[in-house]
Amino acid sequence: MQQTTLTLTLLSERYTLHQLPPDTPIAPHWLSGGQLLSLTVTDDELSLLLPESVIIDSPRQEGPWRAFKVAGPLDFALVGIMARLSTTLANAGISLFALSTFDTDYLLVKADRCGDAASALRQSGHQVDLV
Repeated sequence: MQQTTLTLTLLSERYTLHQLPPDTPIAPHWLSGGQLLSLTVTDDELSLLLPESVIIDSPRQEGPWRAFKVAGPLDFALVGIMARLSTTLANAGISLFALSTFDTDYLLVKADRCGDAASALRQSGHQVDLV
């Protein structure tokens, strides 16, 4: 794994992760606005990561989360980016929720551990910027 410095940007929004039954109809207002939105459907569930300001009636929810965006686009040939970042946070005792897109990765940490996460990432040699 190449040991280059990664640049991460802390997004300004706070997020909530919702879990719904997999056959739940998707409401259009769930998918509007925000710096980050994720919708994942499996045989077992529909998971939505939404800005905290979007209120929905979900049987399970977890948050608030803050999101660090890895500067991209990242080449698919790169190996170990998520492992390196998650190990840094694990060593600091910080749990995470990870998302990946075609261009980059996102690390979400509980809002109350956001400062600790930024410090741990900086101490391991990464640059952390604020939006």
